[in-house]
Amino acid sequence: MQFTFTEEQEEFRRYLRRFLDDKSTPADVRRLMATDDGYDRDVWRQLCNDLGLPAVGIPETYGGQGFGFVELGIVLEEMGRALLCAPFFASAVLAANAILNAGSEEQKRELLPEIASGETIATLAFAEDNGRWDSGGIEMTATKSGDGYVLDGAKSFVLDGHIAGLIVVVARKAGTSGDTGLSFFTVAADASGLDKRLLKTVDETRKVARLQFSSVPATLLGTDGEGAAPLSRTLDQAAVCLASEMVGGAEQLRESALEYAHMRMQFGRSIASFQAIKHKSAEMLLEVELAKSAAYYAAQAAADGANDLPMVAPLAKACAADAYMQAAVQTVQIHGGVGFTWDNDTHLWFKRAKSSEVFLGTPAYHRERLMQHWPA
Repeated sequence: MQFTFTEEQEEFRRYLRRFLDDKSTPADVRRLMATDDGYDRDVWRQLCNDLGLPAVGIPETYGGQGFGFVELGIVLEEMGRALLCAPFFASAVLAANAILNAGSEEQKRELLPEIASGETIATLAFAEDNGRWDSGGIEMTATKSGDGYVLDGAKSFVLDGHIAGLIVVVARKAGTSGDTGLSFFTVAADASGLDKRLLKTVDETRKVARLQFSSVPATLLGTDGEGAAPLSRTLDQAAVCLASEMVGGAEQLRESALEYAHMRMQFGRSIASFQAIKHKSAEMLLEVELAKSAAYYAAQAAADGANDLPMVAPLAKACAADAYMQAAVQTVQIHGGVGFTWDNDTHLWFKRAKSSEVFLGTPAYHRERLMQHWPA
């Protein structure tokens, strides 16, 4: 297990940070929050064509750069730090890994190159109105129709589902439950019977949609009825990637709180010299560093295909969610009254921290998953 980054990886991080510092300022984030699309097409084009970021985690065989989850984690950590508004997580993490895990060789060669190039924005639709993040919560039905299938039901909390050109959907054969009868399907954005509605959420930096399927034609992805294992693996990988994104945001909050504490003067000295502020800063540092360790370990486990991935993925997600949320709370408190205002940028990361805390499952849910996979 590798516990340090190589010089090439660190240089990649530095280059990416410079790019995001320029292209994803708080002013940019606020501007994109107010739009329905939620991202800048020119910046997305640069991310894809100049940096090749959607291709980082996709094998070279399928048009990608052939790196692993460690490098993908670096990308997501820096994007979380900059609060980048873009459909990267939906397309390059959720959809791409679902296709890699569930698709046939022919389907991977057909679908992944366009996702790697950024030409196609894709997403994964698996959660539903019941708010569950496991296979047991999937109620959408898939019915055989001629040479294909039709889907009926609804998917909710679909990242960038309103702008995605390709939607990967998880549904089940009628009459089945749990892990049985699950299959992956691909649906075109303009398919008949598909209704897309952008949801109003607390965190407007990340757009989510509700998709209603009424006899929507779909193409089977992979093997019929064998979707449980690919879905479980995809969600573990997504949890690892989300943990990396969250530690980036938490680190940005910690740094901004410390910077403000040194700048703000009270009783003739900076508040950073006060014992209470020192305690808060130390607690934030400890929690963020612990979350980083968990996220880095999980990224390496995902890259190695380690057997303990189902255990370390929920650990990383729960730890990062707690650290991010606590960093947000402490940063608001250190900023004092101004920390609660719209003009202060802290609330942007605070809202992302809250949405990330519940996305893919709460910390309590992931601790339960961790205990289920703990060795007897």
